[in-house]
Amino acid sequence: MKTTQLISIKQFCSHYDVSTTFISALQELDLIEIVITEEDEYLHARQLHEVEKMMRLHYDLHINLEGIDAISNLLKQVQDLKKENQILKNKLKTYDGL
Repeated sequence: MKTTQLISIKQFCSHYDVSTTFISALQELDLIEIVITEEDEYLHARQLHEVEKMMRLHYDLHINLEGIDAISNLLKQVQDLKKENQILKNKLKTYDGL
């Protein structure tokens, strides 16, 4: 795994003025994945958008971690339903042409 795809949690927390315990709590709830290499902890760059969204929910809207977990799960379900709906629409178009 390339370290260019990883963001140091220390640098991330320093940049956003967020405590590392918040990031650890997100990992404990399985909302993010932390990579440990050479005694340092990193976030995948692809998770950056999600972590920023969770930070806004927590710090700006004062939603607790359990609420963030519930919101995250509901958003994932909505995305899955959208994908399933698109697949079914495509199948319907196939049968509609017969």
